[in-house]
Amino acid sequence: MKAFAYRYASLLAFIALLGIWELACRALAVPEYILPAPSVIALAAGSLGLARWAEHLWATIEVALLGYALAIALSIPLAVAITRSALLSRIVMPWLVVIQSTPIVAVAPIIVVTLGAGVLPRVAITTLLAFFPLVVSTCLGLSSVPAEFIELSRSLRANTARQYWQVRMPFAIPHVFSAMKVSVTLAVVGAVVAEFVAAEKGLGYLILFTTSSFKVPVAFAALALLVLSSLTLYSLVQWVHQRFFGWSSPKA
Repeated sequence: MKAFAYRYASLLAFIALLGIWELACRALAVPEYILPAPSVIALAAGSLGLARWAEHLWATIEVALLGYALAIALSIPLAVAITRSALLSRIVMPWLVVIQSTPIVAVAPIIVVTLGAGVLPRVAITTLLAFFPLVVSTCLGLSSVPAEFIELSRSLRANTARQYWQVRMPFAIPHVFSAMKVSVTLAVVGAVVAEFVAAEKGLGYLILFTTSSFKVPVAFAALALLVLSSLTLYSLVQWVHQRFFGWSSPKA
């Protein structure tokens, strides 16, 4: 029993929190438009219908995955270029910090006006949010190779491409996947922010629409689905790391 409680401590704590939440809402008669009870949220989720939930969920996940994939495709080659050139690093890194420091909520409307309506501006917003951790962590990983390994590769006359592929990249894999786990959750956040600005469907749009019409239980259900989606994508990236790059995992 003790081993079971230790193994599922997080799940048990979550169930206990839901129970306390439910009892508190009922005992204090909290209005649904302020804080709905979990049972009310479940009923509201069921009333919306599976087809509509699937439509909103896919709209968000599609943008998140497209932005995430684009962030990976851009960040890793850029990180390689930055580690190869000190001058490029001095030019690019300050701009990356500036972009990351700029609130995405403030930039999102400008991106929508510039790129127009549709999926493209939402993907761009998602990519901007997920991009920075990937670049920084990949640069860190590529630069963390011990000097003796670099000297050995040079003594074996390995060209630059082979040096990066066979020496630097294996050291960078743990850093890359650490950043990928962070970035995949940021991609979901970026998709939601983009939906707040310009969208006609998606979980972010659903939260904005339902709160404006005081359908707070539906908004809570959408929020719960967003959290579950983020956790699922995080677990998927973690599974890929352990399944295909288990040798680079600390547990290996």
